[in-house]
Amino acid sequence: MLVTRISGPQSPELDEALAVRHTVFVLGQNVPADLENDAHDRTDATHYLARTDEGKPCGAARWRVTEKGVKLERFAVLEAYRNQQVGAALLAAVVQDVRAQYPEATVYLNAQLPAVRFYERHGFEKVGEKFVEADIEHYQMQLKK
Repeated sequence: MLVTRISGPQSPELDEALAVRHTVFVLGQNVPADLENDAHDRTDATHYLARTDEGKPCGAARWRVTEKGVKLERFAVLEAYRNQQVGAALLAAVVQDVRAQYPEATVYLNAQLPAVRFYERHGFEKVGEKFVEADIEHYQMQLKK
C-alpha cells in the first residue's frame, strides 16, 4: 500500500480522494454531501490518498491549520480495506508531515465513537465531552506531545 500527499487542488488524485470520502461518509454513513464537502477541500486543506499495491484508491485524509492548531480530518477507508492497516498508514503519513512542518502545534481531530480506540492506539487522547456532528457521536482527541 502507498500513501501519497496530493499535490494540489486541481490534482486528479484529489478527485479520487473525494470519491473515497463520498463512498464512506455520504453513501455509507448518510452524511449530507454539503457537510462532507466544504470550502477547505480546494483551498487550505492538505490531502492524502492511500492506494492498494495494485493502484486502487482505498483511503483518504486531510489536515488544515486552525486557530486551535492543526486539525486532522476526513479519515476514510473503503469498507473492503478496513482492518488492513490502511488507516494506520494514512495517520502515520499525515502526522509525520504535520510534525515536520508544525513541530510545536497542537494536533487534534474529531473522532467518531467507533474510531476512538484506533486513535488512542496511535497516541491520541480524548479531550472534553462526547458531542454529535452530522448525527454521529464524536470525541475531540489530541495527539500527546
